[in-house]
Amino acid sequence: MIDRQQVQKIAHLARLEITPKEEEEFAPQLNSILEYFEQLSELDTEDVPPTTRAIEVSNITRRDSSDVYSDRESLLKEAPEQEGDFFRVPQILKSDEE
Repeated sequence: MIDRQQVQKIAHLARLEITPKEEEEFAPQLNSILEYFEQLSELDTEDVPPTTRAIEVSNITRRDSSDVYSDRESLLKEAPEQEGDFFRVPQILKSDEE
């Protein structure tokens, strides 16, 4: 059974600032969570394969493809800055060579 003192310790370890009222509220909530885990531990999971999700999730992605854009000049004109045949962008990484 989790008491108020243990709630304070948990909050301290989690670096949470909670009020005395929250300490009183959290104690029964944490107890009910632990009781639920006790119920789950009674289940026979011997033949259940380990999973990372309760339901199977798949990501729907499109195939990557590379296409040559036919009107290069109009594309470059849309850029805020251009340097020759390239887009000019702000430097985001520093190098030791500068």
